[in-house]
Amino acid sequence: MPAKQPAPDKKTGLYFLLISVHGLIRGHDLELGRDADTGGQTLYVVELARALGELDGVERVDLVTRRIVDPAVSDDYTAVEESLSDHANIIRIDAGPEEYIPKEQLWDHLDTFTDNLTQWLGEQPRMPDVVHSHYADAGYVGVRLVNLLGVPLIHTGHSLGRDKRKRLLAKGLDREAIESTYNMSRRVNAEEELLANADMVITSTRNEIQAQYGLYDYYDPDSMTVIPPGTDLGRFYPPKKSESLPCMKKYRPFFEHPEKPLVLALSRPDERKNIPVMLEAFGKSEPLREAANLLLIAGNRDDIRDLDQGAQAVLTQLLLDLDAWNLYGKVALPKRHTGDEIPEVYRGVAASGGVFVNPALTEPFGLTLLEAAACGLPLVATENGGPVDIIANCKNGILVDPLDADAIAEALLALLNDKDRYETARKNGLEGVREHYTWAAHAETYVEKVRAMIDRPRREPVAWPADRAAHYRDRAIFTDIDQTLLGDTGALAEFSDTIRRIRKRVAFGIVSGRRIDSTLAILKKHGVPAPDVLISGLGTRIHYGSNLTEDRHWLDHIDHDWNRPRLRRVLDDIPGLKIQEKNRQTGFKLSYYYDSAKAPGQDEIMAALHKNELNANVIISFGQFLDVVPARASKGLALRYASLRLDIPLENILVAGGSGADEDMIRGNALAVVVGNRHEEELSALVDLERVYFSERPYAGGLLDAIEHYDFLRDDGNASG
Repeated sequence: MPAKQPAPDKKTGLYFLLISVHGLIRGHDLELGRDADTGGQTLYVVELARALGELDGVERVDLVTRRIVDPAVSDDYTAVEESLSDHANIIRIDAGPEEYIPKEQLWDHLDTFTDNLTQWLGEQPRMPDVVHSHYADAGYVGVRLVNLLGVPLIHTGHSLGRDKRKRLLAKGLDREAIESTYNMSRRVNAEEELLANADMVITSTRNEIQAQYGLYDYYDPDSMTVIPPGTDLGRFYPPKKSESLPCMKKYRPFFEHPEKPLVLALSRPDERKNIPVMLEAFGKSEPLREAANLLLIAGNRDDIRDLDQGAQAVLTQLLLDLDAWNLYGKVALPKRHTGDEIPEVYRGVAASGGVFVNPALTEPFGLTLLEAAACGLPLVATENGGPVDIIANCKNGILVDPLDADAIAEALLALLNDKDRYETARKNGLEGVREHYTWAAHAETYVEKVRAMIDRPRREPVAWPADRAAHYRDRAIFTDIDQTLLGDTGALAEFSDTIRRIRKRVAFGIVSGRRIDSTLAILKKHGVPAPDVLISGLGTRIHYGSNLTEDRHWLDHIDHDWNRPRLRRVLDDIPGLKIQEKNRQTGFKLSYYYDSAKAPGQDEIMAALHKNELNANVIISFGQFLDVVPARASKGLALRYASLRLDIPLENILVAGGSGADEDMIRGNALAVVVGNRHEEELSALVDLERVYFSERPYAGGLLDAIEHYDFLRDDGNASG
């Protein structure tokens, strides 16, 4: 980060930056169950932020999410900042379209989110001590952010792509359908990358570590720790004898005998939640219908036909099953509820002598189980996932096979018909939640676990060593050399003249995969002006100014987790790779010739590194070269670092590239151009991005074309996107 940002000293309280990109997040009336993206994770991150903010020794907690401006949702989500408490805030960052979109459509906008967040951080009085990402999309952002900041990364998965893909395949969906619907490859790749980079992974249960994270190449149980989430005991507590429960009155008309105990199932209408099995359990069991009524709270709806396809399918199935089993008068499936009503619903079900049931196919944790137990409800829950730990700790319920409706009915009757067992489970649950599952206890354990990671001293960047004039430039042009700048002698001469003419107000940078000596030689040979910033070796070295002063901080920064000898041993055994000559290698770059007919793809090579517990960036360019550099190094990361050091926002930087090696510097907030050459197809995935211009002119001509396209040299200092 810029040298002007001071590092926190020992007397300063901790600053936590939490990232949760998708869904609808606000500090009140969370719209839980509105859709598949606004579920337990949104509640988790808000409660975690609040709990951390209450601790002594914590100065600041920022929960960062995406800003949404959409008439279809509340204006609350347009606010850039929202206070949760004296020390905790929600921060909303622009990324992609203003409207609310599902998480599967966010991937192309995460680089912009990262760049905007980095810019926002640059305006803050200090940098965070820890970045904590939630879910794969935030993990993608978190990896890139900490690779710039050099601070620890903590991650909580909430759910994992490989596990989800395995379950979808088991249900009969084909791989192509899964990929097109869920962007699964990008999600899994992001999860592998963050597991390779995370200093700590927080899970809610022991089962989660082996059953879900164990599916990944970079599975490292030593970096994982179980810290169960908590519940708010100020909101969730047992019913009081004198307490009025007005919201329960609206459910009475559904039932022939409203005086019966209630069985409550509460979740969003998601197929994985397996709610229809409850209608089967009641439909098949006359003793259960005699003993209790069923209350199904499955999100909010006005018209089922307006919901997304998944919710529509689940609710339609529920209505069809209710009719097929003729459960009228015995089941309530209300259309609407508010978040504030849920604690009262739990207490109302507890006052009736009822039971809470979670029949999900698999449940990563189960916050609703804690809420129900805190209100005095015994539990019947799926034997797959988090409920195993919860019921083991609290001894307050029965685990069941979620596919066995008969077993669910038997478990419910075992509690409903045995008052002693019911009362024991109720009391155990109340005590167990207070002992194991409060947010205060979670936050205290959390801070204790992370203190060791932030106690080591952080080296700050040295003073900016570029020429004095660089301080007064308000924009910059950065370009690759091979297949981008070089190839058209006439256009190159015109571009070089342009750079000389605008040099007083525009910084000029080179970003190359070549070694520095080779880079300097080729620039001199072709008469290209000396750059203000020279990034060489695919982002592994940065030099400034006419004196070519090297940024030693960058070298220290990228050295993290770099193991060149072990990487060489693994890569040398991969078919289709041939080590390049010594004069093409550097201490932070391993370069190979790549034979696509024999060698595996980039993802398979990354998987081989992960299996050997190696973390690095693998880059294939021009279809024939493969380079491996440290995880914290790439053209894009080096460019962003230089942007911060120049104090020029990415929006005022024009970046030019022409091959796959340039992709990560082209994505995001910079104005980008892909010049015309025979390798531009490697960047075809970027064709729909708003700030990427595909020029029909080749080489330096494409750069000149982009300068005109973006009106980059206009006098107000801001180029147009």
